[in-house]
Amino acid sequence: MKGIVGTLVVIGCILGGYLPHGSFGILIQPLEVLIIIGASIGAYITANPGWVVKAGFANAIALFKPNPYTKETYLELLGLMFRIFNKARREGLMAIEADVEDPHSSELFNASPKVVADHHAVDFICDYLRLMISGASNPYQLEDLMILELDIHHHEGAMPAEAVGKVAEGLPGFGIVAAVMGIIITMGYLDAGPLEIAHHMSVALVGTFLGILAAYGFVAPIAADMANRANDSSAFFSTIKTCLMANLNGYAPQIAVEFGRKAIPGAERPTFQELDEYLQTQK
Repeated sequence: MKGIVGTLVVIGCILGGYLPHGSFGILIQPLEVLIIIGASIGAYITANPGWVVKAGFANAIALFKPNPYTKETYLELLGLMFRIFNKARREGLMAIEADVEDPHSSELFNASPKVVADHHAVDFICDYLRLMISGASNPYQLEDLMILELDIHHHEGAMPAEAVGKVAEGLPGFGIVAAVMGIIITMGYLDAGPLEIAHHMSVALVGTFLGILAAYGFVAPIAADMANRANDSSAFFSTIKTCLMANLNGYAPQIAVEFGRKAIPGAERPTFQELDEYLQTQK
């Protein structure tokens, strides 16, 4: 929704300031768009691995959907960790083995549908619980492994945003290419009347306009929001890590999830009272 509103504001303000003084028709130049957008997409495909290209398009489309990392999602995550830690504490680590091996059939996991919808987060939780069940109980080694995996996760999550940001940087240049090509075409009409020459010059300048507008009005904001969402995802995984490490260090389930609450970014962090009230429903 935020992406739609922002896009409409950009288009509305630019056209609102232009239309009282100019014709909308001159701005409609499909061939200029083909040159600028087509060349940008081609360069994007050439410069990046296949999975980054796919992720860039998928993440750009996802910006028009609500951010999944809300306070409610974090509460569900803390509730899930609390239930897992409680069961392991009461019945032993082996009691959660079936839940870890098939989380989508587990009552523990399915009680937190927003968390289960993020299969990367579920895999992260289950992988480390599986290691703990298998006897990997050295907190220092596991924490080092988590830090390494989270660094990789953050790097990979940031790559599509960086790639789209490079496209934004290149768009003004492709706009200039379209404008120069338009001027070359105009040179062939120097023996025509001044109005026709002016028309061709206007079309050429539209290329520069479209390149700059696409870069700073649309693609650069999309890249910035993709980077923000990648950071949100990293914060979510860091919260999982904090809970797991607190539990591994011997803290009671409620204390372990309180550690996790403190790792949540401020805008989504539930208060101590909100978490306490939520956990009362999870026992």
